[in-house]
Amino acid sequence: MNNKIQSVRGMNDILPAEIHLWQYVEQTFAGLVSSYGYTEIRTPIVEPTGLFKRSIGEVTDIVEKEMYTFPDRNGDSLSLRPENTASIVRAIIENGMLQSQQKLWYQGPMFRHERPQKGRYRQFHQLGCEAFGMQGPSIDTEIIAMSSRLWQLLGIRNVKLQLNSLGTIGARNSYKEALVSFLSAHKTQLDEDSKRRLNSNPLRILDSKNPDVKELLNLAPAIKDYLDPESAEHFNLLCQMLDALEIKYYLNPHLVRGLDYYGKTVFEWTSNELGAQDTICAGGRYDGMVENLGGKLATPAVGFALGLERILVLLETQNIAPAKTRPDIYLILAGDKAQTAGIKLAEKLHAARDDLTIISNHNGGNFKSQFKRADKANARYALILGDDEIQKHKVGIKDLTENQQLPDVELAAITDWILSI
Repeated sequence: MNNKIQSVRGMNDILPAEIHLWQYVEQTFAGLVSSYGYTEIRTPIVEPTGLFKRSIGEVTDIVEKEMYTFPDRNGDSLSLRPENTASIVRAIIENGMLQSQQKLWYQGPMFRHERPQKGRYRQFHQLGCEAFGMQGPSIDTEIIAMSSRLWQLLGIRNVKLQLNSLGTIGARNSYKEALVSFLSAHKTQLDEDSKRRLNSNPLRILDSKNPDVKELLNLAPAIKDYLDPESAEHFNLLCQMLDALEIKYYLNPHLVRGLDYYGKTVFEWTSNELGAQDTICAGGRYDGMVENLGGKLATPAVGFALGLERILVLLETQNIAPAKTRPDIYLILAGDKAQTAGIKLAEKLHAARDDLTIISNHNGGNFKSQFKRADKANARYALILGDDEIQKHKVGIKDLTENQQLPDVELAAITDWILSI
């Protein structure tokens, strides 16, 4: 019997060797969105299943096929969050945050039972922003501009912004009727998945990856021809603002997103270097969700989410991933007296420079073995404390980058030395 316990398929460990890349993207994102006035919010990873059925849509693939749903001990149906926008809307309603405009950002794991592949996992991580209470296209523009600036900060190249408008609910319903009428007349050219969606969620057919269906869709009615005047004006102003910012975009009439709550603006950033999972960031408007989930007032809202795993793949593919930060100091401690003196020295160093990484040797060993550990850690400097150094009240110093022994420093003056590096 094999008793080996392994991680759940599609749910991966993030190991120390790679965590610096995650932190690099997370910190870059947090600094960027904070500079635009967005503040962080954290929501539970488990929510009532009804939250996602009402917000995402009961006939979406996410709700029908992909959610991790289970009854708790009270018999209530709970789900691991497949996305975070619905959770944030629930949170702002529940906590009475709708009286003022809100600009929020988040990070964390999401869960969908999909077939694991490169860039798509069953536990995946998102970074995102949501803005509430702002009606005009300028906030849509800000959201898109922030994402564009993120690629610049990270050094990511060759990404493409795709843009569309889904209009208001009335405009979408009119378009759905026209689309269903067209597709029904060409039903024999649809694959089985599209036939299934024809009556339940026809807009999702626009996102089909089947080449034959995509060719048919080129002849289908275009949603832009069904936009109501308000949506058309909103979209035209958005395009004008993006033009003014010189943010290049491509109009994609088949862009609908996989979540039912979107209306008016929808967008995706894609890369041709990721294979089938080419979307790295996506978002749009969802003005009706607050009211749909119990908010007393209709509240305009817009946001985006980016897939952290896919961003990391791009950093590696484009060879722009930052190197792991080197430890600054490795304390080499030899002898019983040095262990006690070394602890005191380490805390003195940490107090003097909390921005440095200082590693103490805790495994004993002679000088040779400890220097090997310092080299393996790729430290910049080795500080040496043995019986001789303690007797002389000095600390030995070696520059490991240059492989050069430096003059000893008086123990009482070590703070001055560490402030100088």
